[in-house]
Amino acid sequence: MSEAVVHVVGAGLAGLSTALRLRAAGRRVALWEAAGHAGGRCRSFFDMRLGRQIDNGNHLVLTGNQSVRDYLRLAGAPDALAPAPEASFPFADLDSGAHYTVRINRGRLPWWIALPSRRVPGTRVADYLGGLALLRAGSGATVAEAIRDRGPLWRGFWEPLTLAAINTTPERASAQLLARVVVETFGKGGEASRPMFAPHGLGPALVEPALARLAAQGVAPTFGRTLRAISRDGRRATTLVFADGEVALAPSDRVVLALPPSRLRPILPDLDLPGDSCAILNAHFVVDDPALAGMAPLTGVLGAVTQWIFVRGDVISLTVSAADALGLIEADRDELTARLWRETRAALGLRTQDHNAARIIVEKRATFDQSPQAVAKRAKAQTDMENLFLAGDATDTGLPATIEGAIRSGEIAARLAAQGVLA
Repeated sequence: MSEAVVHVVGAGLAGLSTALRLRAAGRRVALWEAAGHAGGRCRSFFDMRLGRQIDNGNHLVLTGNQSVRDYLRLAGAPDALAPAPEASFPFADLDSGAHYTVRINRGRLPWWIALPSRRVPGTRVADYLGGLALLRAGSGATVAEAIRDRGPLWRGFWEPLTLAAINTTPERASAQLLARVVVETFGKGGEASRPMFAPHGLGPALVEPALARLAAQGVAPTFGRTLRAISRDGRRATTLVFADGEVALAPSDRVVLALPPSRLRPILPDLDLPGDSCAILNAHFVVDDPALAGMAPLTGVLGAVTQWIFVRGDVISLTVSAADALGLIEADRDELTARLWRETRAALGLRTQDHNAARIIVEKRATFDQSPQAVAKRAKAQTDMENLFLAGDATDTGLPATIEGAIRSGEIAARLAAQGVLA
């Protein structure tokens, strides 16, 4: 009897996570990808206009993201992401001109909220206790419904955190998704809340090591293969129908589809999946200013279109989550670029009047709709076919559509697919 194969369709982070886990379990893997590159929406590339390698989008990873850390260990690159020395989050409030830093202490007991110098300005200890309501929120509650207070803590912590983690406004975002983020990171103290940065980009940190490890294990993605359909016989998938040919499945083979909802719908039309048209806007500026060398790699911004600023070398990258909800997708690019640059100069205190080059990138399908109603539509990893499994944002991981969530979904799918497979 020939060795069973687990076919993983999709080489984004969910697919790479699935493949790494399966190979670690000794399973034979075939990896298929429609695009000409791996990584999906998490990739790095050389931009000709900027003359720099940039990430397609910015992602906030924290030390409490255990699935990310396990993934890097499996990929043979445990140090690919560099953790900040402490859980420190600088903010610039462009309305008031204030600059402050939220500094979370390392241990689980949150004594930092008792020190005005460590917490959001204008807040009291009692304000932070209001966050407990988030943990009690029902499945139908939004963040705005769970947390009623609209004081300084809302504007200076809960709102920017919701946008960053859920890519949706608090009025629409699932409270339970945000609660899971808080429980796994901030709720465990500063040791689990330190930002982790990719010194050379997300591709070199998360994608290239995984591809190298898989190649060493005899797994190389087959690019340019777009899955159109899956033939079935009763409760078993029998054939992968690609745009350029078919792959017959042996009786013991299994399949993991690590695809976004928009790609899954035509393949599995009976699934009622959430929409995946929530956008994120990223702007990148190349700046000749020696002051950048001493700046924090991450700054939150209030009172602006800009929400988060990442500094790496001479490239300043901005993130605007929920860009579609904020009406920015159709905005004039020149006017938007000028506004974002003004906000950047104000937030970072740059003396440089102009940038050397700029680029705006809009990921229109950055995440699925993460409202409570849409979250309820997320699919289970096990489908109605006994040899077909799902990974990716469309699956019910309990986490939002983040790097951690994508990798976690691969862990779940790999565990199910490996069960009963002949090694």
